[in-house]
Parts: sequence; structure tokens; C-alpha cells
Amino acid sequence: MIAEGGLAALWLAAALSLLQFFLGAASLRPSGENLAGAVRPVAVAQGVLAAIAFLMLIWLFLRTDLSVQLVAANSHSAKPWLYKFAGAWGNHEGSMLLWVTVLAVAGAIVALFERKLPRNTLIATLAAQAAIGLGFYAFLLFASNPFTRLTPAPIEGNGLNPLLQDPGLAFHPPTLYFGYVGISIAFSFAVGALITRDVGPAFARAMRPWVLGAWIFLTLGITAGSYWAYYELGWGGWWFWDPVENASLMPWLAATALLHSVTVLATRDGLRAWTVMLAVVAFSMSMIGTFLVRSGILTSVHAFAVDPERGAFILALLVLYIGGALALFALRIRTVKEGSRFDLVSREGALVVNNLLLTVILGVVFVGTIYPLIVEAVTGEKLSVGPPYFNSAAGPVALVLVAIMSAGALLRWRSDRFKALGNRLALPILLSAAALLALIVFAPDIRLLPLLGLMLAPGVAAASVAPLWGRNLRRTPLFIWGMVIAHLGIAVALTGMASESAFIRETLVAASPGQTTHVGPFSVRFDSVEPVAGPNWTAVEARLTAQRGEGATPFQMAPQARMFSTPPTPTSEAAIATLWDGQLYISVGEADEQGRWQLRLWWKPLVTLIWLGGGMVALGGLLALIGRVRRERKAARAKLEEAMA
Repeated sequence: MIAEGGLAALWLAAALSLLQFFLGAASLRPSGENLAGAVRPVAVAQGVLAAIAFLMLIWLFLRTDLSVQLVAANSHSAKPWLYKFAGAWGNHEGSMLLWVTVLAVAGAIVALFERKLPRNTLIATLAAQAAIGLGFYAFLLFASNPFTRLTPAPIEGNGLNPLLQDPGLAFHPPTLYFGYVGISIAFSFAVGALITRDVGPAFARAMRPWVLGAWIFLTLGITAGSYWAYYELGWGGWWFWDPVENASLMPWLAATALLHSVTVLATRDGLRAWTVMLAVVAFSMSMIGTFLVRSGILTSVHAFAVDPERGAFILALLVLYIGGALALFALRIRTVKEGSRFDLVSREGALVVNNLLLTVILGVVFVGTIYPLIVEAVTGEKLSVGPPYFNSAAGPVALVLVAIMSAGALLRWRSDRFKALGNRLALPILLSAAALLALIVFAPDIRLLPLLGLMLAPGVAAASVAPLWGRNLRRTPLFIWGMVIAHLGIAVALTGMASESAFIRETLVAASPGQTTHVGPFSVRFDSVEPVAGPNWTAVEARLTAQRGEGATPFQMAPQARMFSTPPTPTSEAAIATLWDGQLYISVGEADEQGRWQLRLWWKPLVTLIWLGGGMVALGGLLALIGRVRRERKAARAKLEEAMA
């Protein structure tokens, strides 16, 4: 009865979503004002029921209830409990149920705790959120029911895709879903403000925590996903411009621009039209990402669905939601009043330029991701758009973006002078010039983009901490610390990306036991090959001894070529040795007719800074979120005390 209970909760949540939408729409009319009080409780009840449905699905996976089709297709009794738990969303139906659950719970949180917005704007926001949820409830109930029964039940399940049998599955997808849903909440706020003609600082202050929270989760999800693919797939890359990777990057780019615009609107009453437009763009990118990953149009380790009927359903939702959003924006943007003005040489001006550059990068990624799909649909010809296009088209723009970001943090609001900015940038420019000179002297052969990245990184780092100069650090607001750490994280990640690209060393060899090979500063001796077994896999493990130079302490490494039994799938488990200045990365392949084993070895200088920087960016966002929330609560308490006095 667990599956039936979960399905009943899902149907009830869908019914309440429909009720929430109609109540919200009706209460915006003068004759329906008495209905407004029912919208909040309905939103809360919908969130509770959606959460119950998802918890029921997790319970079915933990019990390995093979009478449920989804469990039988994606689980196995011998699978470790963590992968049973995470397997609830490691498939198409479960991932969509998680998506709609987070959406409903987020709507319930808005209904419970949002007090900044005027009543009508909040009601319109909740109605918009219900409208988004309705389409996905319909998709689950009519095209992707996660609770469908199997009769008779199989003796054993098919198991989870071995590439997904990793602790990363428990962390990576949910963080991305939280990010997507945060963007949908921000979009709902924008729709509510457009409908009620209330685009102003109050709307932006209500929207900002959701944008910032979504951006934090997207940053964490992309960073974690990059490292997960890096160590799990065994090909040694941290970003391959895979279409599904791009599907998460595009909303992040739009959310980054939106975050800065909504901050200007909330604090300076500027960039009103920019904020609304970017909310629409960010939501559109999250919907396009959902379509790419779950429609079956792509073949990827990340993509779950392969049913064209489901793809058509999601495409219809995509057209409906994005078309409706763009139509509403076109109809109501004239009602958005102009905000406060500012000079081009100002912090707001720098943010506008950054938004334009982020939009350019977003366009580059969007075209490179969608164009091959359009060509294949029209002509049947398969095209591949890979790193050369993305790196050459987006890389230079990203470097300009980072440089302007550094200057923007040192500009004053409203208006500033070039001469004053030049004085503040003296140290960052000096550090970048010194880095360029050192690179020309000591590494004259590196390519242009890594050279520019390594040149910019120290200047960006210095400019990032410049807002702390002359401040009492104990009294510095937490959101300032957040900005500093996030921008510093960009400099750290840039250093890692450029260093790995400039100084990577790779060796591909067919080796026999006893043979020694070299990569970068390391010598690696191939000692032996041993069979090993895990809970639900067997493997061939290469035993290697690595040493960095003469006299250094040797250490052991053991890459594996695994074979999972259910479903039968070969995987590569890389061996990674992390040192203070980089990682030694080794994977093992198959044996040839002479008994030699394929070994791929990489030395990746400073590559760990990529993920350290990503973590710093997310941490900076978290500190900014806490700081902003605390400040607004303190201001609200002071206002209340003043009113009561």
C-alpha cells in the first residue's frame, strides 16, 4: 500500500496545485478578495503532500519493493543502502518527482514566511508557482508515474546505472534541483510583480534570498558534478562542454547576472527592467535544461529519459511556460517605471557591462548546445560542437568579464571617476604585470588563453580583497565578506583552470608488469595486476608505485577496470594522488594480445584549485545570504519597535 499511498498523495498535491492557481487568480479580482486568505494554507498543504509522495518513493527503494516498476528497473537487493536511497532520484521518474517536490515545498515556505510583499503581489506569485507545478504534476501522473505496479513482480531488479553508483549521486542532482526551483521562485516573484505592476525594491528584497539561494546551489551542483565526472569517468577532464553540463551552466550564468541586478534593485532602486528580464531568461534556461536532460533528445551519462512521448510532453511544457513568460514580459514591460539613474563609470555601470558579457557567454553556450540538435532534426546529420568552439568563443569574453568584475568591486555607487578608479587598481595592475613578465620569462611556450588567465588571477585576487582595505574587519558586514570570498574564489578557480590547461602532462602507454614509465616529474612502476571484488562488481586492479624524483618517498596507486553484474557494465575507476601542487591521475584500460595493459597517466598542476575556488564562491554566497537575511530581520525588528514606541 506504500505505492498507492504515494500515488494518492501525488494526486492530491496536483489537485491542490490546481486549486491554488484558481484561488490566486480569482482573488486578484475585486470580487474575489475574500478568497485570498485560502491561498497560503492550500500552498502549504500542497507542499506537505508532495513531500509525503517523495518520502513514499524513497521508502519503496529502501525496501527494494520490486512490485513497483521504477524500483525493479533501477534497484537491486544487493545494492548498498546509500545507492538504494539516492537511486530514488537516479532515474527519470524519481528525478522529476524530486523536482516537483522541491518546487511545492519551496512554494509552501514562501506562503508561510514571506511578509515583505503586498498581499496581491504575493498571491499572484503563489498563483504563478502553482501554474508551474501543474504542468509537472500532469507530466508525472500521465506520462511518468513513479508508482506504477508490476504484475507479477520480478525475482530481482535490474540495478542502477553503475556510473551513478557513487556518493556523488546523493549530493549532485538535488543541489541542481534546488537551484532550478530557486530560479522558478524568483521567476514567480517577477510574474507576480508584473501582474500587479509592483516592480520595485520591495519585490527585489523578497526575491533576492531565493535568487542567492538558487545561485549557491547551482554553484555547488556544478562544482560537485565537475569533480564527480572527473574522478568517475576516468578520462581525466574536469569539463568537457557536454550538452548536459551546459544545461546546468546556462541557468547559472543567467542567475549570476540576475543576482547582481536584483541586488542593485533592492538597495539602489535601479535596473528594474534588467531584473525582470533576467528572471525570465534564467527560468527559461532552467526549463531548457530540464528539456535537454529529460526529454531523451540527448545521450549522456546525465540524461535519463529515452521515451520520445515524454520528450514531446516536456517540449510542450517548455513552449507553454517560456512562451507565456516572454509574452507577459512583452505586454507588461512598459508598465515598469524607470529606476534610479547612474553614470556609466559607477558600480551599477560595471554590473550592466558584466550582465551584457554574461549574456554573450550564455548565447555562445546556448548556440553551441542547441545548434547540433537543430541540424540533426532538420538534416539528419550529426554534428559535434566541442571544446575548441566553446573555449575560443567564450574564453576571451570570460576573461574580460573577470577583469571588469575586479574593477566593479572598487567603483562607487551612482558615480565615480576614472582617475580615482585607476588609483585603486594600481596594485592589481602591478601584480598582473609582474605575473605576465614572469610567465614570459619562465613559461614562454604556453598558449594565449592560459597565459591571460594566469596573468589576470593575481590582479583579480588583489582587487577582490580591496573592499576590506581600511575597514574595521570585526565590524565589516557579513555580506561584504561574502562578496570578497566569492570574488576571491573566482581568482582561485581561474588559477586552477589556467594552470591545468598550461602545464598538464599526459602519457599513454601499453605497459607490462615490471615496466616503468614517466609523466611530468613522476616515475611510475607497474608492479602487478590483481583481481578484486566489491559488493556488486568485480575488477582488475593495477598495482603501481609512483615516485617524484630521486630520493622522494614512493607511494602506491591502484586504478581499477570494473565490471558490474547488474546491469552488466564496464567502468573505469581512476587512481588519484592529491599533492599540494596538483594531482597525479592514472586510469587502466584493457590488456592487448601481448599481455600489456593500457595505462593513461596525467600530471595536473594546481587542478584542485578549480574545485577549491568553486567551493569558495558558494561559501561567499552563503555568507552573503546569511548577512542579508540578518540585516533585514534587524531592520524589521527596529521598525516594529519604533512603531510600538
